[in-house]
Amino acid sequence: MTSEVRVPTLGESVTEATVATWFKKPGEKVAVDEMLCELETDKVTVEVPSPVAGTMGDIVAAEGDTVGVDALLATISESGGPAEGDDPAEKSIDAGPEHPSPREPKDGKDGDPAGGASVDVMVPSLGESVTEATVSTWFKKVGDTVAQDEMLCELETDKVSVEVPSPAAGVLSEILAEEGSSVEASGRLAVITSGDGAKASASAQETAPAPAAQKVESSDGKDIEDAPSAKKAMAEAGISRDQVTGSGRDGRIMKEDVASAIAAGNSAAKDSAENAPAPAKRAPSAADDAAREERVKMTRLKQTMARRLKEAQNTAAILTTFNEVDMSEIMALRNEYKEQFEKKHGVRMGFMSFFTKACCHALKEIPEVNAEIDGTDVIYKNYVHMGVAAGTPTGLVVPVIRNADAMSFAEIEKAINEKGKRARDGKLTMADMQGGTFTISNGGVYGSLMTAPILNPPQSGILGMAKIQDRPMAIGGEVVIRPMMYISLSYDHRIIDGKGAVTFLVRVKELLEDPRRLLMDL
Repeated sequence: MTSEVRVPTLGESVTEATVATWFKKPGEKVAVDEMLCELETDKVTVEVPSPVAGTMGDIVAAEGDTVGVDALLATISESGGPAEGDDPAEKSIDAGPEHPSPREPKDGKDGDPAGGASVDVMVPSLGESVTEATVSTWFKKVGDTVAQDEMLCELETDKVSVEVPSPAAGVLSEILAEEGSSVEASGRLAVITSGDGAKASASAQETAPAPAAQKVESSDGKDIEDAPSAKKAMAEAGISRDQVTGSGRDGRIMKEDVASAIAAGNSAAKDSAENAPAPAKRAPSAADDAAREERVKMTRLKQTMARRLKEAQNTAAILTTFNEVDMSEIMALRNEYKEQFEKKHGVRMGFMSFFTKACCHALKEIPEVNAEIDGTDVIYKNYVHMGVAAGTPTGLVVPVIRNADAMSFAEIEKAINEKGKRARDGKLTMADMQGGTFTISNGGVYGSLMTAPILNPPQSGILGMAKIQDRPMAIGGEVVIRPMMYISLSYDHRIIDGKGAVTFLVRVKELLEDPRRLLMDL
């Protein structure tokens, strides 16, 4: 019987890929889920596993060919029994005696040979319009005991990080998606063995011999196929397979094994360099520069942010107008009431609540700044869902404070603090970052004197805040020192004209310089 190997789903808006590498040749034996080839798209690298066990047939798409979704890549002749010359007692490389495949039920129930139940760990719901994620970190290894709801791994999407809990108590018997691999929504991540099978699996892990450091050969004399990510890492580091000890099944080399070997090599080189005589000085070369460089793949969040910012520049007619605000009154008000404010509301009084309130008032007066373009229509929003840009260790995120125009100063400060903490902890959900109608970006916290932020589509305006700096100002015919801040409005000129943009920014300035008008809704 012949099975077809086809191009899998490549993700939202991705319609084609390039065949980068074939790991198998026609005539070679393959096991279920053994990696056959690697595809490259303009966003990610996708590994294609074998759907069945058998013998590699014809390769239809050669390396370098461009293929579409669901295109035929190769064929596999399924094995109906032991091939001629094979020892029936032998097991496939990918399903050794200590790790029977959960897909091949033997003596136990529910597919577990020791009488336990095999439970699949699935990719959870990733949110609206998110179809795939990258496995960021595994917190557990194969053979580890896990409790129900204990965190197994963390997935990274182009918007948020998602933690995956264990659906059952037992032993992690198999990891199907290694760190760095891409998984689709509702895909399988791992297998948990519960019940008596968990005890048997844990016992097998304790008594299993350590994987051999040398190359391991399969029953037909061919080397075991290492993880594609490990091959790539070895090639980039310029080290051979003999220099790496594999920790994967049957000695298969994984990406982390390469990293360990590189770290060990660097340590040995450092010790040798400390004891060696000082080398003669020579002119620096390009190779020296390359040795001091570090190549790190962009996270999905950064990739998506870069793509959306560029799309905003290509789509919207972005202009920026500037003004400056005398912060004297706001700072005096803060200093007078900040202790009472914090004592009553349990949150510190910051500047963001003043700016949020001022923008909400100005947006009601200049509604086109709070609108968006949808085809040939303009959608005016009679509410304000305020996006507040926040920097995190993994990149910029914009959580949304819904109905900010109906909130008090204290409610706004509490919402900003809560969203900021969740952003830093990586706990924001998709719902936290959707539906914003206008955004405030505070570059002043990093020392920016002037800023012209890019629009956050499909919004039509974004306010930029800069640092507060004492500057000499001419007031009433005299030069006085005042705490001043430059503010800016970047806007889509397709919907907002110059008059509307300038009027909006002047209105924000007036409200901030006389905050009593905010309190009295004037």
